[in-house]
Amino acid sequence: MKVILLKDVKGSGKAGDILNVADGYARNFLLAKGYACEANAKNLNELEGKRAAKQHKLDVEKADNEKIADILKDKTIEIKSKAGKGGRLFGAVTALTISERIKEQYGIDIDKKKISTNGEIKSYGDYKVTVKLPQGVSFNLNVKVLD
Repeated sequence: MKVILLKDVKGSGKAGDILNVADGYARNFLLAKGYACEANAKNLNELEGKRAAKQHKLDVEKADNEKIADILKDKTIEIKSKAGKGGRLFGAVTALTISERIKEQYGIDIDKKKISTNGEIKSYGDYKVTVKLPQGVSFNLNVKVLD
């Protein structure tokens, strides 16, 4: 019997998979517990519609992330900070600070977890940070720490 899995079933497959299983296993376990539904024309069409909608959502998200990357790619973010003797900053420039500065300068909200500073920024100078957005979109950003 052909069935469409509605939930992940250990040893059988993941949600959305179409399986050909024994009639008893399908009727007594998968269908009875609500793990699957019968693979008829209506259910197959519904599954295809859900897959298309999910793929469209991912495509739109990737396009949005690429647009953000095009705007911010190789831009310089200037951050003013105070330092003590020897040019060492009071505190450090963090991903949160960079994220807030991007929001101020460009109006683009980037989660601090997506910004990789490659170590701590604790002195004046120019630094390169990497921003990794979902859907495999990443770009470099220049950070300039000023007095």
